Amino acid sequence: LSLWSFLSLIQFADQKQEFNKRPTKISRRSLSRSISQSSTDSYSSAASYTDSSDDETSPRDKQQKNSKGNADFCIKNIKQADFGRREIEIAEQEMPALMALRKRAQGEKPLAGAKIVGCTHITAQTAVLMETLSALGAQCRWAACNIYSTQNEVAAALAEGGFSVFAWKGESEDDFWWCIDRCVNVEGWQPNMILDDGGDLTHWIYKKYPNMFKKIKGIVEESVTGVHRLYQLSKAGKLCVPAMNVNDSVTKQKFDNLYCCRESILDGLKRTTDVMFGGKQVVVCGYGEVGKGCSAALKAMGSIVYVTEIDPICALQACMDGFRLVKLNEVIRQVDIVITCTGNKNVVVREYMDRMKNGCIVCNMGHSNTEIDVASLRTPELTWERVRSQVDHVIWPDGKRIVLLAEGRLLNLSCSTVPTFVLSITATTQALALIELYNAPEGRYKQDVYLLPKKMDEYVASLHLPTFDAHLTELSDEQAKYLGLNKNGPFKPNYYRSAAA
Repeated sequence: LSLWSFLSLIQFADQKQEFNKRPTKISRRSLSRSISQSSTDSYSSAASYTDSSDDETSPRDKQQKNSKGNADFCIKNIKQADFGRREIEIAEQEMPALMALRKRAQGEKPLAGAKIVGCTHITAQTAVLMETLSALGAQCRWAACNIYSTQNEVAAALAEGGFSVFAWKGESEDDFWWCIDRCVNVEGWQPNMILDDGGDLTHWIYKKYPNMFKKIKGIVEESVTGVHRLYQLSKAGKLCVPAMNVNDSVTKQKFDNLYCCRESILDGLKRTTDVMFGGKQVVVCGYGEVGKGCSAALKAMGSIVYVTEIDPICALQACMDGFRLVKLNEVIRQVDIVITCTGNKNVVVREYMDRMKNGCIVCNMGHSNTEIDVASLRTPELTWERVRSQVDHVIWPDGKRIVLLAEGRLLNLSCSTVPTFVLSITATTQALALIELYNAPEGRYKQDVYLLPKKMDEYVASLHLPTFDAHLTELSDEQAKYLGLNKNGPFKPNYYRSAAA
């Protein structure tokens, strides 16, 4: 019997059926066990030195001090500080604008007297921002905005450096709010600035300590979700301090959201699933900047990409970029990967997950953890099986399984890393927004939500150009007069976002 004759006996259809309906040996663990393990798993897939075999004692139950005897922090392991310091030093090399800002402005200390309470992802890149704010004169207390994205060794380096940091990878929901509270509620320390990512810190202060807003000069918010919550407060007349919407600055929206996600979507999926993208059918929910970046990356890798959209302008962009615009229920049975990028809630509900094919990968690239209805999967008839850090099989009674990443939380920062250079742009924008709000004369900003002035957007961009040995063209006096511009900018009106919506 020749090889080809032998192979011809194998029916591909039977193979496919066998694969899709293969019996699954289900390890029946209790739901509470599954939830408990997922919330306390401390292994970082993001090149972290935290090992899964670490002492499982909760950081809240540990007594730790740094080398100077300071204990005003709560992290996984202070002994990892040296590893974290090396990661921060690597990040500094890819964050030229923050380092330039630190060098230029530390002499005049524009944040002297600022007491900043922050709630962001705690990574090497954020550490560079925190240390820059400190160099500019600010005191900082910090918590994490995501229970999975903290790099434990970086948190240790910050604690060793004297920062009051309350965060570790794998916090429970209770830990999450406890850490935020420890940042805010401390005797003898009153914050006067808020740097938020998602709005949870702002929400907590409104809920628990509303009187603090009497001394807070402003809020800087960088995420779609957080900005949405600020506009809701403003509309209801409950926003009692000025707020800066960094998310819709060009230097955040068009760089962090687009270029960062274009690179990190592939990184996150590869690290967690080892999936091959060529030929895979993928649906990207939402074609804003995040969706644009994800779609472009996957298309370049040979994936067949569908897009869902509610906005006809973004929908038309998707069509012009060569993507098929569909409704989710039209393709849910056939796609191999589902990616949410909307910032909305209940985009992927249980009904859709019931109809997904065996092995479908489900993940979220939006900020909020509400896009995938994970709560609907916490039912007795479904079994959760931990595969590796941030990767779960959710198994149906007939043996079908989907692969859920980061329990529906932000994929790239939970499961991989993001490009440092792009984060330098966003972090510099955040720093300038803090400086602007903190130093603004009384009356310049009302109790409303503002965009960063265009001149500052342009300044942030200009600080990053030397990295590329890039040389700007200068307008002549005649050209500037013809365009009605100042030769030094701003070069675009304040409403300008970019060439594409």
